[in-house]
Amino acid sequence: MNLILDIGNTRTKIGVFRGHRLVKKMIWDQWTLRQVKELIEQKKITRVALSTVSGLKKPVDNFFKKHFYYINLNATTALPIHNHYKTPQTLGKDRLAAVVGALAEYPDQHNLVIDAGTCIKYDLITAQGDYYGGSISPGIEMRFKAMHHFTAKLPLVERGRVRNLVGNNTKTALQTGGQLGAIAEASGFIRWYEEKYGQINVILTGGDAVFFAKKLKTRIFVNQNLVLTGLNKILNYNVELSE
Repeated sequence: MNLILDIGNTRTKIGVFRGHRLVKKMIWDQWTLRQVKELIEQKKITRVALSTVSGLKKPVDNFFKKHFYYINLNATTALPIHNHYKTPQTLGKDRLAAVVGALAEYPDQHNLVIDAGTCIKYDLITAQGDYYGGSISPGIEMRFKAMHHFTAKLPLVERGRVRNLVGNNTKTALQTGGQLGAIAEASGFIRWYEEKYGQINVILTGGDAVFFAKKLKTRIFVNQNLVLTGLNKILNYNVELSE
């Protein structure tokens, strides 16, 4: 059994995989090594892979190294794709794992991953497993905060239901601009990628994935497990290389 950890700034997503199949998923706001040990014992874990944006406490890292086949994803980790990114050491681990997960879930197809979170990240991986990069732009909340911060009179608004295309006061104008502007941007990227690559899968993940899926006028897959699936794929690939 494989234990997969996607450790973010505020929470950790945890997946337990049997081979290539996700059998259990959890989200922990906080956790301790003791909790991890209990989970490992319950699920009879033999291999561990993780991605972290904030570093890993040394006792946890040492525990994994000592007791398991263990991968902490970094720029030198062997990958089951062709990574052509020119600065792999600066590439977000979530972006990398997500495109690996996309190709694992939807093989032999061009896949555009849109991670609609704090930032909106666009990453395409080809059917042949070639990854060159993508684009990063502000997410919806960041757009609202930027308009408030960089102007003297615009208020900070919260997202709301967009009933009309035309905002008829400052609040609704900001809401339509921030929310529908992000949708229009995503629609444009999808169209440009289709012009370049032909038929593509569009896969949404991240906190605003459902909102984007409802507004975009194209066939969409919503998959919140892409990073976990990608990390598991990378782990299994490295195990196969070592055998």
